[in-house]
Amino acid sequence: MTNARDEFLAGERPDDVALFLADSYVSDDRLEQFGDRVEDGVLIVVDGERGRGAFQAATGTQAMEFAKSAMDLEGEIDDELSSGSCPEASDGEDHAVQFVFAFAEEQNEDVGGIYAEGDVVHAYAKCTCGTAYSDRWNATDA
Repeated sequence: MTNARDEFLAGERPDDVALFLADSYVSDDRLEQFGDRVEDGVLIVVDGERGRGAFQAATGTQAMEFAKSAMDLEGEIDDELSSGSCPEASDGEDHAVQFVFAFAEEQNEDVGGIYAEGDVVHAYAKCTCGTAYSDRWNATDA
C-alpha cells in the first residue's frame, strides 16, 4: 500500500505539491495531522492550490516566487525532500534545509532531456544560511 508521499515521489501526483517544513523552522505539532513525520520535520503532500497557500502561510513567501528565485542556483535535494546539500556549504557554517517546495511534472517526450525519460520532480529548498537552491530528477531515479 502506498501513501500520498510515495505516490508523489513516484511522479504519480502531478496536480499536487509537497512541502517539507523543518522542526527548526516551524514548530507546530498540528502539522503532523496533514502529513508525515520525517526526520527533522514534517512532509505534507496536498493539492497544488491548497499547497501553494499552505507554503505561503508557513514561509511568508509565494511558492512560485520562491521557486523562481531558487532555480538560479543548483544544489542537491534529497529525493525524500527532507534534506539537501547547500551549494554554499563550503564556508564552514552549519547548513540545514529549513523548507522545501516541490512539484512533479509528467513525462514530455517533446521537450527532450530528462523530461523524455519520465516524470520529473522539481524541488526548491531554503537553507538556514538563507541560500535558496533547486534540484530536479526523474521520479523513476528516486
